[in-house]
Amino acid sequence: MPPPAYALATVEHQGRAHACIESGGRFFPLAELGLPAALVAAFERWPELAAKVERAAASLRDGWSAAEVRVLTPLQFPGKVLCAGANYYDHLQEMGVQDLRKEAQRLFFFFKPPRNALVGPGKTVRHPARSKMFDWEIELAAVIGRTAKDLTPENALDCVAGYTVGIDLSARDLNQAPDTFYKLDWVAGKAQDTCCPLGPRIVPAALLGDPHDLALELKVNGATKQSARTSGMIFDIREQLALLSSIMTLDPGDVLLTGTPAGVGFPKRTFLKPGDRITATIERIGTLEVEIE
Repeated sequence: MPPPAYALATVEHQGRAHACIESGGRFFPLAELGLPAALVAAFERWPELAAKVERAAASLRDGWSAAEVRVLTPLQFPGKVLCAGANYYDHLQEMGVQDLRKEAQRLFFFFKPPRNALVGPGKTVRHPARSKMFDWEIELAAVIGRTAKDLTPENALDCVAGYTVGIDLSARDLNQAPDTFYKLDWVAGKAQDTCCPLGPRIVPAALLGDPHDLALELKVNGATKQSARTSGMIFDIREQLALLSSIMTLDPGDVLLTGTPAGVGFPKRTFLKPGDRITATIERIGTLEVEIE
């Protein structure tokens, strides 16, 4: 398939954040086109604005170059960041799960705090001071484009406005609470500041193709750690959205991270340290690179 004709991004230019159409390596502020100045606001009106954005992208001939801007995380800031846990067959296997049948699994979710967790590319991730087991996970992230409740697998993808690259960073040691009744502490393990790099762009769903057949690759300091396809999910995005929307209303701009494949650090007891670089690439979306401080 040809590359997507355009994407959506948020960049900093002369000290201010601007939601932009990204096309041909250049960035065009939405506000100058009479569109919302923030992507969250644009997604609140996405059914109305999608065609207008597409027409604008087709006619743009100017804009800021990559050298003139700093790319930020695209959503400033969504209401909810939801993450599907343990949702690839090969990841379950590497984590020691014996029964890999779909019917033996339970689809579950956890939250990340949007304003504190989301960061864009660059030297943006702070290593949690108390953690010695800071781990990586590449994930396809879906961005909601309309209010959704009680979806079905048949209509669930209709509420997705676009897709981006997510990195779910986990403090594995802080996640564990073996001496407590609950055994796990999802907040300490998954909700650390800067623990959810997202970006660098959002590709509209209409331009992406099949989200269930995309290549994912994550490297740490240039060494490939994860390499898989989204077809390896246990519960696909439709099933995830149907279950989530039966629990809560999904709002425009909300983000769903859809799970990670095998290759995380925990099974080999290999973890991130300050100075490490993570490069996460998803086919037809692009590459998100961050550095650990």
